Amino acid sequence: MAEIYQLRETIGDLSATMKLIGDSLDPESLKKEVDSLEKQTFQADFWDDSEKAQHIMADLSNKKDELSSYNSIMEAISDNTDLIDLVEMSEEAETNTLDQIAADLKELSKKVSAMKLRTQLDGEYDKNNAYMSINAGAGGLEATDWASMLLRMYTRYFDQNGFKYEITDLNNEEAGGIKSATIAIKGSYAYGYLKGEKGVHRLVRISPFDSGARRHTSFSSVDIFPELDDTTEVEIDPNDLRIDTYRASGAGGQHVNKTDSAVRITHIPTGVVASSQAERSQTQNKKTAMKQLYAKLVQIAEEEQREKIEDIQGKYTQIAWGSQIRSYVFQPYTLVKDHRTNYEVGNVESVMDGDIQGFIDAYLAESHKDNK
Repeated sequence: MAEIYQLRETIGDLSATMKLIGDSLDPESLKKEVDSLEKQTFQADFWDDSEKAQHIMADLSNKKDELSSYNSIMEAISDNTDLIDLVEMSEEAETNTLDQIAADLKELSKKVSAMKLRTQLDGEYDKNNAYMSINAGAGGLEATDWASMLLRMYTRYFDQNGFKYEITDLNNEEAGGIKSATIAIKGSYAYGYLKGEKGVHRLVRISPFDSGARRHTSFSSVDIFPELDDTTEVEIDPNDLRIDTYRASGAGGQHVNKTDSAVRITHIPTGVVASSQAERSQTQNKKTAMKQLYAKLVQIAEEEQREKIEDIQGKYTQIAWGSQIRSYVFQPYTLVKDHRTNYEVGNVESVMDGDIQGFIDAYLAESHKDNK
């Protein structure tokens, strides 16, 4: 049957891709690493150094997830191969079974593609947690509303994809929307997946704030940088830091209105700013802000030979025309298009509800192709 032949071809393609993934992943070595890490967790003094223990537990969880995903896909390929063999040996046409196999292989193809993409995330910090900052461009209420829409889009994406997150700093606009926000994102390969979101995001719509119902264009910038562990070496002269405290403006009850617990740290030579107001104590907020500052400065240090200090905070020194990486068009038609990959989606509402994986995958695939 032609249908069986097509299914076998699909399985052959999936098996070939999984062989390449297996060569890269090396499941046997990965299993030994998992066993070794698990043995460490059973040691009596394992939790004496809680920070080190947490790093080990996170590493163990990531490796177990990778191994489990690989094994489950290989098992599913084997099970569907056996099912096709049974259908082929049957004297009656098992149409329902073939339809189910086709549906299973379609879902399996998505998992294989996602795993292939994940094995290509081999940057030094790709496995790390990440920080994201969103900043409204010029344009008043329309721009701050757009920044809040992006914040909602990303948090929905995090929820849908199992990333944990905390909004560590939020600068509200009194009239509506947000001027800026910083989010700490925790999860396997958070930085690797999100690094392509860095850039200027452009909105085109009929503004709900314009009584004349005219079309407006607004801009917001998104920055991504990896969370670093304490072993990363970055020298910061305390004299190069300006530390400001202020009253937190986000949620948190009466406490945030009575104490200057929020902290903003500026690295004077570069102008890089990091801030936090999520914690209840000034000390904790300072620690969180310093971690963000370290991460930003390490990312800057890794950029290839910057000639101007204005380039430090990314390739989008101006949040405006000509620098956008992606456009979100609500009127006169609906379209979200990434200008780097030309990947586009017509359903703008689904994108704003967090369905951005297609854009992330397209960017990472394009980046991997360019780096070959």
